[in-house]
Amino acid sequence: MEVTARKPSGRWSALWGVGMLAVFFGERMIGSGTGRGVATIAGLLMVLAAIAVRAVRARAAAPDRAVAERTLLGFYGLGMLAVVLYFIQSDLPVALWSGKPLEHSWPRLATMLSALWPPVWLAAASPIALIELAYAQVARAPRIEVGRVRDAMFTGLGLAAALVFAFSIAYVASERDKKVDLAYFRTTRPGEVTRRIVRNLDQPIEVAGFFPSGSEVAEEAYNYLQDLGRESGQFKIVHYDFDIDPIKAKEYGVSTNSVLVFSRGTRHEQLGLPKEIESAKNALKNLDKEVQQRLLMMVKPPKVAGIVQGHGERTWDRPTSDTDKRPQIKLFRDLLVDQTYDVRYLSAADGLAQDVPKDISVVMVIGPQHPYLPEEYAALNRFIDRGGRLLIALDPENHVDFHEVLKPLYLEYKDVTLANEQVFARRTHQDTDRINLIANTYNSSPSVTTLQRLGSRAFLILPGAGWINTDPNRKADVTVDAPIKAHHATFPDKNGNYRQDPGEEKRAWELAATAVKKDARVFVLADSDLFDDEALPAGANQLLALDVAHWLFGDEAYTGQTSTEADVPISHTRKQDVVWFYGTIFLAPALVILAGLGVTRGGRRRRRTADAGGARTEGAAS
Repeated sequence: MEVTARKPSGRWSALWGVGMLAVFFGERMIGSGTGRGVATIAGLLMVLAAIAVRAVRARAAAPDRAVAERTLLGFYGLGMLAVVLYFIQSDLPVALWSGKPLEHSWPRLATMLSALWPPVWLAAASPIALIELAYAQVARAPRIEVGRVRDAMFTGLGLAAALVFAFSIAYVASERDKKVDLAYFRTTRPGEVTRRIVRNLDQPIEVAGFFPSGSEVAEEAYNYLQDLGRESGQFKIVHYDFDIDPIKAKEYGVSTNSVLVFSRGTRHEQLGLPKEIESAKNALKNLDKEVQQRLLMMVKPPKVAGIVQGHGERTWDRPTSDTDKRPQIKLFRDLLVDQTYDVRYLSAADGLAQDVPKDISVVMVIGPQHPYLPEEYAALNRFIDRGGRLLIALDPENHVDFHEVLKPLYLEYKDVTLANEQVFARRTHQDTDRINLIANTYNSSPSVTTLQRLGSRAFLILPGAGWINTDPNRKADVTVDAPIKAHHATFPDKNGNYRQDPGEEKRAWELAATAVKKDARVFVLADSDLFDDEALPAGANQLLALDVAHWLFGDEAYTGQTSTEADVPISHTRKQDVVWFYGTIFLAPALVILAGLGVTRGGRRRRRTADAGGARTEGAAS
C-alpha cells in the first residue's frame, strides 16, 4: 500500500482545483439555468473525488508521508467548508426549498458569511499549492522531509493572510473614501518688505474684511493682518459680513463674502479669497505677495518701464524672428507688474529715434542682436543726461557692445564668453555646462542690497556671460561700481573649447557694473540670459532682478524678500527622471532580493556549521 502513496500527488490537487474552478464558473459566471447546475454539480463531484482519493492515500501511506497526505486532506476539507459557507448565503436554498434567502431573514449572518468564505477558501488553496511543490521534490525519496512540508504550509498560510489583509484594506479604503491632506500648510507671515511699507505709512490705510461668522479663512487672514497692524497705527482693520452689512458692502463695491478691501481716501483695492479653507490654502500661502501688491498700489506713484524692441531684443510674447529660439522674458515682465510697475514696449515707432518719451521712468535693453541707430544711441545718452534710468543686459554671442552709451560712463563690455572648470551649473552634463557661471560675490552696492545681505547663500546663475571693464581714469562726475564678480577660477574661453588654455587668465571678472551720473542710474549686466524664463527662477536670479528694478526706479525702501509658504516644486532633468524610474523599478527590488539571498545563505551556512560540529562531537564520543 505504501506504493500507492508514492504515486504522483499533484494530479489530485489539480483535480480539486479544477473542481473548484467549475463550481466558480457555474455559480459566478453562468449564474442561472441548467448550465449552472451542470457546472456546479460536476465541480462538486471532482472536489469530492479528490477528497476521497486523498483519504485513501493518507491511510495507505507510511508515517512520514501520511503527515503530508493528511495535511493536504485537511486543506481539501477546509476548501469544501468554504464552498458550503458560500452555498448557505447564496440563492441556492431558495432554488431548492423555495424558502427566503438568508439575506432577508438573517441579513447580518448573510453579510458575515459572504465576507468569510473567500478568505477561508484562500487559506486552503494557497497552502495546497505550496505543499504540492515541496512534496513533489521529495516524492521519490525513501523518507520525506516533514519539516519542508510544514514550512510550505506555513508559507501558504502567510501568503493567504497577506492577500486577505491587502484586499481588506482595499475594501475599507473604497468604502470609507476619506481624503487626508498631509501636506504642510501655514498661512504666510508678513514679509520684511510688507512690514516696511506699513511702518513708513504717512497716511492711514484701512483694511475692511468681509467674511461670514466662523469662517476659517477669515481667521487665517485676520491673524496675518493683525500681525502686520502691529507695525503702525496708520494700518487699521475693520470687520464686516456681506449679508449683515449690505450698505458697507455697496460702499466698498463688494458683491460677496471672503473679500479684503484696502482703502486710502477714495481709492479701493480688493483682494478676493476662496470661501472654503481647503481651496483657500494656496492663496493663503501667497497672501503676503498679494497684500504687498495692494499696498504698493496705494503708496507708490505710477512708474513705467519701457523695454526696447526693434533690434532683436528679448520679448515676453513672441520672438522677433523665426530663427530666434531664445526663451522669452514673460516671467521678468510679470515680476515687474507684481511690483505695480507699468511695462510696455519701446521702439523707434514710439519716438525712440528722436527721444525717450517723458512718461518712461526706466528704459530696459535686454539682449539686442543688432546695433542701434546712431539717433537711438543719442536719445539714450540724452535720457541719461537728464537723469533717466537705464538697464542694459548684453550677450557675448551677439557682439553688440553698446560702446556708444557705455564709453561716456567709463564702462566697456567684452563680448568673450567666460567659463569655469571648477564651479558651474550642470544642465546637460557636457563640457558646454562650464559656461553656466555661478556667482555669489557681491559688494555693498545699493543695487544688490538683498543679495549682499544673504551673502554666499544667494547664488546667481548666468548661462553664457561676457564681462565688463571699468576705466580707472574716469572723471569724478560719474560714480562706477562693480557689484557682482565671478568665481576666481573663471577664465575667458577665447577659442570656445570650454577649457583653460595659455593666455586665458583666471580671475574674478566683473559680471555687472553700475554707473551713477547725478540723478541718472545705469545698471549693466554681462548676460541677458539671466532674465529669461528658464534662468530667472534659478538660484537668486529673481532677487537680483527685483533689487535692480527697485534701485533703478528709486524704490530701495521696498527691497527685500516676499514671505511665502508655497511649496517649491522639485524638478529633475530627463536623465535624472530615467535614473529614478529604473532605480525604483529594478534597483530597489534587486536590493531586496539580494538582501533576502544573503540572509538565506547565512542561515544555511550556520546550519551546516552546526551540523558539522554535531557530527564531530558524535564521532569523538564514539
